[in-house]
Amino acid sequence: MSANKPVLLTGAAGNLGRWLRPRLIEKYGSLLSTDIVDGGPVNPGEEYVLADLADGTAIDRLVARSSKIIHLGAVSIEKSFMTILSANYMGTFHVFEAAKQHGVKRIVFASSNHVIGFHETTTELDAESVMRPDGFYGVSKAFGENLASLYHDKHGLEIACLRIGSALPEPLDIRHLSTWLSLPDLLQLIDDCLTAPNLGFEIVYGASNNDRGWWDNSKTKAVKFQPKDNSEIFAEKLMPGGKDPRDQSDPAVKFQGGPFCK
Repeated sequence: MSANKPVLLTGAAGNLGRWLRPRLIEKYGSLLSTDIVDGGPVNPGEEYVLADLADGTAIDRLVARSSKIIHLGAVSIEKSFMTILSANYMGTFHVFEAAKQHGVKRIVFASSNHVIGFHETTTELDAESVMRPDGFYGVSKAFGENLASLYHDKHGLEIACLRIGSALPEPLDIRHLSTWLSLPDLLQLIDDCLTAPNLGFEIVYGASNNDRGWWDNSKTKAVKFQPKDNSEIFAEKLMPGGKDPRDQSDPAVKFQGGPFCK
């Protein structure tokens, strides 16, 4: 594996992928981007390849050309099991298996807060908390985390599983005051994972430094993520007068997964 090979980014046509691409090029010099659909204008220093995560041969070819992997590609909302199967299960397997075959050791895997969505909002969670998925999407990400653990233990891959909260330019609702991950903090988190020495297998919660946060990264050993942003600056806009008008018995309010728990 050559250090001169580009970083591979899957899911490059998504909202996060499009925002990250020029910034990843600035950090790492070159980027090999892929998605199943067109991702818009290609940046200087970037190669864009159309590929389906379910196509193991296509993914193998891309991984063989890369130095590290940022695996964002997935069906990223709740859908039927069969709709999620190809990208989230087969696609993640293809990425990890190709990394094993080609000696690409370092992977950042976009997991999700929906892995733990059926924990109540009164419960603080850390890297050792029990998985409680809130739907087929959450189950697919739990599968990805377990697959990452296997590929670390058996094959020596170094994989950070990011339990991403709500990665947005700004929070859009009251729940996001707890789950928000600003885009600059997301970029910092990815970099912390790609550059951490002795990464091993890690679970990292992807949230900004929110006063109302539910997640604790103190048991994450190798990745020292220190987010800078805080959702509290949006609190008055989303909750005028500090009053929460939501029905606290509503599953979308009671549980951390929000509307996925309905």
